[in-house]
Amino acid sequence: MDLLQKLLNIVLLPLTLTAILFLLPPFLFLKYLFSLKRNICSENVANKVVIITGASSGIGEHIAYEYARRGAILALVARRENRLRIVENKARELGSPEVIVIRADVSKDEECKHFIDETVNHFGRLDHLVNNAGVVRVDLFEDSSDMASIMDINFWGSVYSTHYAVPHLRKSKGKIVVISSVAAWFCTPRLSFYNASKAAQICFFESLRAEFGPDIGITIVTPGVIESEMTQDQFLRKIEMPWLPVESTERCAKAIVDSTCKGDMYLTKPSWVRVGFWMRVLYPEVFEWCLHSMLVNRPCARQN
Repeated sequence: MDLLQKLLNIVLLPLTLTAILFLLPPFLFLKYLFSLKRNICSENVANKVVIITGASSGIGEHIAYEYARRGAILALVARRENRLRIVENKARELGSPEVIVIRADVSKDEECKHFIDETVNHFGRLDHLVNNAGVVRVDLFEDSSDMASIMDINFWGSVYSTHYAVPHLRKSKGKIVVISSVAAWFCTPRLSFYNASKAAQICFFESLRAEFGPDIGITIVTPGVIESEMTQDQFLRKIEMPWLPVESTERCAKAIVDSTCKGDMYLTKPSWVRVGFWMRVLYPEVFEWCLHSMLVNRPCARQN
C-alpha cells in the first residue's frame, strides 16, 4: 500500500496535467456549445412558484422583483413582516400574479417546515427555492460572541429549508438557488464565522448536487460586495477594504435569475472577483500575506 501511494504521488500529477492540456480545448468548445443551448432554452418561470428567504431587503428583495417581472408566483419569507409587505406590493406592480408573505426565522427547523408546507398547501406546488437569508458580523475571533447564530442562519437555515423542499422540488424537476459568498474562499479577517458558514454552505450543496443528479438543479451564487443592509454602516472600513467597489443589487439579482433559468452550476458576480480565487490557488503565500496585512491595526484594537 505504501508503494502504491508513492507511485501515485510521483505519477498521477504529471499524467493529470498532460491530460488537461490535451482535453482542455475540446472541453472548452463543448462547454461553449452547451452555454449557447442553455441561453436559447432558458426556463420560462411565468406562473411558477418561487420561495425566497431573506426577501425583506438586499439581494433577496431584488431577486423577488426580478422573478416578478418574469411573471413568477412568489412566497416571500423573512422575519420582518412589515418590510415583506412593501416588497409584496412592489412585486405585484411589477407583474407577479400572486404573492404571499410568511414571517419566519430560518434558523428554526419548525419554522422552515411551516413556510414550505404553507406555500405548497396554498399553491399546490414548488418550483424554485432561493436560499438567500443571511447575516454578517464583523469581529476578530478573540472578540466574538454569540458565535452559533451566524452558522444557524447562514448554514442551517438553508439546510432546513432545503430538507423540507426537496420532495416537492423532485416532483416539479425544480431548482435550488444558493446565495453564498466569495467569502467562502476569500477568507477575509474579522469575518471568520461568516466565511466558515458560507464555505460550509457551498460544500453541502455541491454534495447535494451529486446526490440529486438531474432531478433538481442547483445554482450556487458567490456574490462579491453587493449593495445591501449588510454592507452599509462602514462595513468596508471595518474589514479594512474601503477601496473595494460595490456592485449594484439590481444587476446582481438579474444575473442570478438569468443564471438560474439557464441552469448554470455557478455564478460569481461581479465576475472580476474570481481573480482572488486564482490568487489563492496559484499563490497561496502571497494571498495569505495580503490578508494578514489587513490586520496592521490589530494590536491597537486589542488594547482597548
